Amino acid sequence: MLVPSDVPGCQSKLVQQVGRFHSDRVVERNVQVRKTVHDVCKIVQDILKEVEVQEPRFISSLAEINGRFEGLQVNSPTEFEVVLYLNQMGVFNFVDDGSLPGCAVLKLSDGRKRSMSLWVEFITASGYLSSRKIRSRFQTLVAQACDKSTYRDSVKMMNDTSEVKLRIRERYIVQITPSFKCSGVWPRSAAHWPLVHIAWPHPHLAAQVKTEGFDLLSKECLALQGKQSAMEGDAWVISFKEAEAALLMGASRKKCLSILKTLRDRHLDVQGNPVSSYVVQTLLLYECEKHPRETEWAEGALGDRIAGILMQLISCLQCRRCPHYFLPNLDLFRGKSTSELDNASKLTWRLVRELLTNSKALESL
Repeated sequence: MLVPSDVPGCQSKLVQQVGRFHSDRVVERNVQVRKTVHDVCKIVQDILKEVEVQEPRFISSLAEINGRFEGLQVNSPTEFEVVLYLNQMGVFNFVDDGSLPGCAVLKLSDGRKRSMSLWVEFITASGYLSSRKIRSRFQTLVAQACDKSTYRDSVKMMNDTSEVKLRIRERYIVQITPSFKCSGVWPRSAAHWPLVHIAWPHPHLAAQVKTEGFDLLSKECLALQGKQSAMEGDAWVISFKEAEAALLMGASRKKCLSILKTLRDRHLDVQGNPVSSYVVQTLLLYECEKHPRETEWAEGALGDRIAGILMQLISCLQCRRCPHYFLPNLDLFRGKSTSELDNASKLTWRLVRELLTNSKALESL
């Protein structure tokens, strides 16, 4: 499976096709996703309203603002995640010592009594706020709300996981994740970022990104899968959603990501989901470091950027490792089987060869 010798010439032909692919396939995908999101969020809002009645500490933060739902993430056209921001974390210290890659714990501050916390019954004997205990309580409340919901015939709880997942209309999956927002602080495990010898991002942008802070999510920890760890139930997953969104602003980076996500949905959405939309976004951020100038992300350069990111994806799949952008010790392929990664690598090769050898590839992809 060889890449053609005239790669630059082939890539330049991509430029003409990118605009058409975006206006046809990408816009079509976005319109369909928007419709689905609106339909799904109506049901989720109804359920979260009932949860809030039963337990006022779980206040719904899912709101529609200017036609967009704040707190909702699209993982694929049929899979979504709603982040539910919880109140009051002040009596806890954020402990991020690197022993749990991609995770951290919340420990009761010295001298603080349990009774000072809004979440008193979820604090362990060692003083940690247990992610799993909060999630378990939330799961029970959501199950009860589903039974009471006017949409109960359309929505079912998925019981094969400790996470809170709903199957809606037998077609869509929505994960609802309790979370704490940590604004204005930056985790120690990401203190190395940005690397001093890399020209991107500009120091002003990097400073802005760090003030966005991060979220702590109550979900199963990738780094602890298959390990016996006392911390497993207490650990919170670190998420840089806001920081990543800030980095993708400017030039045509978001357009590039939309095209890559559409290609991923159409050609790389395979069993085991080794190539998630988050993996694609991560590789785009690494590509921004390789191509730091804004001109390299102009519309006319998108063909080259897309081909470069897909080539990097092949390399990661073959090496069986895709490091997280902010936390390089965390492997985004952890838990994926060799056969899943090999299959995804072959499919990505096929996609790249088609893009590089066929000037009209995007008409049929």
